[in-house]
Amino acid sequence: MLTLYSYFRSSAAYRVRIALHLKGLAFDTIPVHLLEGGGMQHTPAYTALNPSQLVPTLADDGLHLGQSLAIIEYLEACHPAPALLPADAAGRARVRALAQTIACDIHPLNNLRVLQYLEQVLQVDAAARQAWYQHWVATGFEALERMLAAGAGGDFCHGSTPGLADCCLVPQMANARRFQVPLDAYPRLCRIEAACLQLEAFARAAPERQPDFR
Repeated sequence: MLTLYSYFRSSAAYRVRIALHLKGLAFDTIPVHLLEGGGMQHTPAYTALNPSQLVPTLADDGLHLGQSLAIIEYLEACHPAPALLPADAAGRARVRALAQTIACDIHPLNNLRVLQYLEQVLQVDAAARQAWYQHWVATGFEALERMLAAGAGGDFCHGSTPGLADCCLVPQMANARRFQVPLDAYPRLCRIEAACLQLEAFARAAPERQPDFR
């Protein structure tokens, strides 16, 4: 049985939950609260599983993997159907580029530990932190909107079935709404998100459906 160390609000964990559900894989969830008691991710027990002290971590028969994109690629290799990456090399590269624009360009600048550093160490006030968040999301979303304009068509980021890029997009859109990022300038992103949210795999992965939601 797969085990996912997860936090309901983590967009990285959300990505992996979507991928697991799209592939129809059963898994247990072990919540790792990122705020209570200074953050469960910093405990010695969790650090032994994931030296980066981040969520998610996937456990599979003694193997412990961190980093959401690496986890999804592992699931893709071990459970290739249904595929989350296209069969052709150009398509795989395009989907990875879309996913990495979110996971490597947008998300790291707005991750919890960055926002905490801005607040606690640099003493950036709430309004400036909000502006920081919105600026980097908007910068990334503008790039994604342009990338999708030259896309493969279909209801999703690449064609007629959801894949790796969609696993990344939906959590980032949820975070954008949570931080009040205006989304009217991104009609393609909104259209794709709406198509994804019609699917049970995305609904089951949503933060409010998780055992640690509060």
